[in-house]
Amino acid sequence: MSALNVALLEQARQYAGNGDARAEKAFALVLENDAFNVEARTFLARVAMQSAKPEIAIEHLSVALRVAPGKPALWRSMGLTRMALEQWPEATAAFEHCLQLAPVMHAARLHLGQCLERQHRHDEATKAYLQALSEAQRAGLWLDAASTPEWLADGIAHAITVANRGRQEIHEALMAPLRARFAANELQRVEQAVRGILGFETVHSPNPKQQPTFLYFPGLPDSPVFARELFPWFDALEASFTEIRAEADAVLVAKDGLSPFLALGENDRAADYLGGAQPAWDAFFFYRHGERYDAHHATCPQTSAALESLPLVRIVGHAPEICFSVLGAGSHILPHYGTSNIRSVVHLPLIVPKDCALKVLDTEIPGKAGSCSAFDDTYLHEAWNRSTAPRVILLMDTWNPHLTEIEKLAMAEVVAKTGHLNTPN
Repeated sequence: MSALNVALLEQARQYAGNGDARAEKAFALVLENDAFNVEARTFLARVAMQSAKPEIAIEHLSVALRVAPGKPALWRSMGLTRMALEQWPEATAAFEHCLQLAPVMHAARLHLGQCLERQHRHDEATKAYLQALSEAQRAGLWLDAASTPEWLADGIAHAITVANRGRQEIHEALMAPLRARFAANELQRVEQAVRGILGFETVHSPNPKQQPTFLYFPGLPDSPVFARELFPWFDALEASFTEIRAEADAVLVAKDGLSPFLALGENDRAADYLGGAQPAWDAFFFYRHGERYDAHHATCPQTSAALESLPLVRIVGHAPEICFSVLGAGSHILPHYGTSNIRSVVHLPLIVPKDCALKVLDTEIPGKAGSCSAFDDTYLHEAWNRSTAPRVILLMDTWNPHLTEIEKLAMAEVVAKTGHLNTPN
C-alpha cells in the first residue's frame, strides 16, 4: 500500500472512530485509490445497509469476499444483507459459510435458523435454533436480559418458542421407531439420555469429576480407566503390533497424509489445547467423524485389516475416529474432557520414548509399546511427551463396554440424528 493510501485510510479510520459523517466520503476516496480494500468495502457496506440500500451493500461485500473469503464476519454481513432482500437461499448459504469458518458464532446460527424457517425447512430450523441457544447458553450468553443483546432479543425469544415446540417432535421421531423394535425396559437409560440431549431434564454424572461436553448416558459404572478383561479383542489387536508398528514407521518417514489432530475454529487457540516449547500433535487418520480414509487404509493394509476386525463404534457423521496419533517431542496435551461416555478410548502404543504418559484423573498410565489400554475420556485427562522424539499410538474409539447391545444400536441412531443438539436447561 502506498504512503498516500495509508494516509487516506488512517484519516478515514479517525473519522469513523469519532462518528464523523465525513467517514463515508473518506472511505470512498480510499476505494478510488485501492478498489479492493476490504476495510473500506466493509465500512461502506454497513453505511449502505443503514441507508436501506442492501443492493449496494452486496456489491461492496462481494468484492470484499473475493479478497478475504476466510473472514466469517464478512459472510455474516452478506447473510444479513441477503435477509434484508428476502433472498433466503442466498442468505442461508452465506451463514453456512460463516459457520464453517466460525462454528461458535451464535448470532449467525440464530440467523441461519430464521432463513431455514422462511424456506419452510422446519426441522432444520429447529435444529439450528437448538444449537444456537445451547452453545450461547454454554458460553454464559442469552441467559437473561443482561446477557442478551437488545437487537437479538426478539429473535432469541422466537427461537426459544420454536425450539421448545420442536423438542417434543424430535423426541417422538427418535423414540417411536426404537419403541417399535425394543422393549420399554431395554430403553430406559436411552430414554433418559435422549431427554438430557433435548434439554427436557438435567442428566449428569453423580461424580463431579465426570463432565462430558455433549452427552451423558446414565447408569454406567464409574470407570475412568477400564479393566482389560472388558475388551476380549485386545489380544487379537496386540498380535498385529509388529505389522502395525512397521506401517506407522513408514508413515512417519514419508510424512504423507499427516495432518493436525486438532481442527481449530477461528476463535480457538492452539495454546488452549497444547502446551510445550514447540507443541505438535499430528494424525494419520483411518477414520474421522465416521468418514473412511480409503487411501490411508491402502497405504497401511495390515493396520486396516486389524481395524476392520474390531467392534468399532459406527455412527453416521460422527464415529469411528481412528488414527496414528503423533505427539511431538516436548508436547503436552492439556487437561480436557471428551464428548460422551457412550464410548471408550483405546490406545495401542506403538512408539513410546521415555517420559511419556497418559493421565486420567489421578491415574498415570505410562504406556507400554504393544499393550492396549482403554479409558473414559469424559473424566479429566491429559497426555505428555517430555522426550526428544515423537510418541506414536494407534488411537481409536469403541463402545463403552457396559452398554447393552440394544443400547449401542439405539444410541448410534440417536447420535446420528441429533448431532450436537445438547441443550442445557
